[in-house]
Amino acid sequence: MLDLILQGGDIVDGTGAPRRRADIGVREGRIVAIGDIAEPATRTIDVTGLVITPGFVDVHTHYDAQALWDPYCTPSPLHGVTTVLAGNCGFTIAPLGDESVADADVDYVMRMMARVEGIPLPSLEAGPAWDWRTFGEFLARLDGRLGVNAGFLVGHSTLRRIVMGAAATTDEATPEQVADMVRLAGIAMGEGALGFSSSLGEAHTDGDGAPVPSRASTHAELLALAAVAGEHPGTSLEFIAAMGIIPDDRIALMTDMSLVANRPLNWNLLGSLSPTPVYAEQLRSVDHAREHGAHVVALALPDLMRMRAHRVIEDMPGWREIVQLEPAERRIAVADPDVRARLRAGVAEAAHRGMGAVTNFELLEIAESPPGQESLVGRSIADVARERGTDEIDVLIDVVLPDRLPLTLVFPSLEPQLGNSPEAWARRAEVWHDDRVVLGGSDAGAHTDLLCHANYTTVLLSESVRERGLFTLEDAVHRITDVPARLYGLRERGRIATGWHADLVVLDPATVGSTAARSRFDLPAGGERVYAEATGVAHVLVNGVEIGAAGELTDALPGRVLRSGLDTDTVTVPGGRR
Repeated sequence: MLDLILQGGDIVDGTGAPRRRADIGVREGRIVAIGDIAEPATRTIDVTGLVITPGFVDVHTHYDAQALWDPYCTPSPLHGVTTVLAGNCGFTIAPLGDESVADADVDYVMRMMARVEGIPLPSLEAGPAWDWRTFGEFLARLDGRLGVNAGFLVGHSTLRRIVMGAAATTDEATPEQVADMVRLAGIAMGEGALGFSSSLGEAHTDGDGAPVPSRASTHAELLALAAVAGEHPGTSLEFIAAMGIIPDDRIALMTDMSLVANRPLNWNLLGSLSPTPVYAEQLRSVDHAREHGAHVVALALPDLMRMRAHRVIEDMPGWREIVQLEPAERRIAVADPDVRARLRAGVAEAAHRGMGAVTNFELLEIAESPPGQESLVGRSIADVARERGTDEIDVLIDVVLPDRLPLTLVFPSLEPQLGNSPEAWARRAEVWHDDRVVLGGSDAGAHTDLLCHANYTTVLLSESVRERGLFTLEDAVHRITDVPARLYGLRERGRIATGWHADLVVLDPATVGSTAARSRFDLPAGGERVYAEATGVAHVLVNGVEIGAAGELTDALPGRVLRSGLDTDTVTVPGGRR
């Protein structure tokens, strides 16, 4: 007797092979039959006309703390993500050291997470207590309490602060301190950490506004910690090399880290928010690694970077005094010709000053709207102006300003002068198809009031597959399932194959997509986050158990904490030590 049959659907198996018609039989969390299935099952779901894919794998999230209070790591599974990897960029909430570690150092780690990853500090403080010490104790807190599969790396900045205290942000570590960090990293990987992460990113600052601890490290320290991964099976490396152009010495460093560990290294984020095209320069890091027998790949977000622009309107010259009026007074003000003239002059002055947010109305979108005007959400100011037969400034004055509608800035980051044109999308597609690139980089769970890219999977399947034809469905699914799973060696995940874990998504290719992201205040202590829901995702299964149906989560918790060596195979590199 099977536990479940998905009957009548088309399979896109994750390998890139053409879709085919087949049923899927599941027993005890595994796929045990593919084809025409005659064996009876406890439950049969008719998925005729739909497509079955492997569960999507998001390798760059910051769900470390959220997983403690939100076992589904929402909204990721609504968008078909069944496996999330966290502990990235060197920022983790374990280990916290033994009893000799000062409370101030644990408090520092919490404040660092709040600042650098944009998670409300009151939410972290109001969430479950951080009462573990070791990495293994942290993982044990999650065992049996997850709706999705989740794995975690051990972070450099956390290790450095626990070992060095307040000096971690400024001092070079002594040999003894490096040895202590190496020891703690080894213990963490022995207890299940999926590898080591770190950052030299210039934008990464802690809760005090100082550079995060990893930025004070030497290359020798980074190599010593990377080498620990080579002593533990099923591990990997993640790194933030720089913001923008990567210096030659850091390109060489990533190669050396991969070689000394004999493990792949992925870095985030290709293109980032750089104002000019830097892709070719950044991808030299991958070329250099290949030339020396290492394995380095860049993560790229297969979407436009969208970030909430909380102060765009009020920061324009002459607008603040109107923005700060009471709603009724604002509506009266915007009808006054003299006020409108001053507001127009303010936009012109802002443009003269080079405020990009108000000079390219194609890249300034309405994020939310009052009831009854939902059709405005997600549309650019320029698009609304075209529809209304007016100019963009009138839209700002008549639509945005009266209700202080929140806006979103779109950062194309690639050929910005091309904006959102077909030419720009074609260029992006070239980058996303590059074999030096892995699709990901969502930062899900971080920067909660600014962005939500946990939906990159459904955006890819709708915008880039269905609407623009930049990928075939089979290729897109391959790139968000099997490719990231193989990068981390996720054992028997990322494909639809007999004997593999039944992490599965059932979707409608004609309607799969994402809603526009909206603010909600459902984090602990009423913390804000930007949240996007999905369309066209009919069923989401984790380890053979349904956790989502038609956009709603169930109460099942079949997710597994993924531990290195137990749930991951070792991925080595061509020139690594044997």
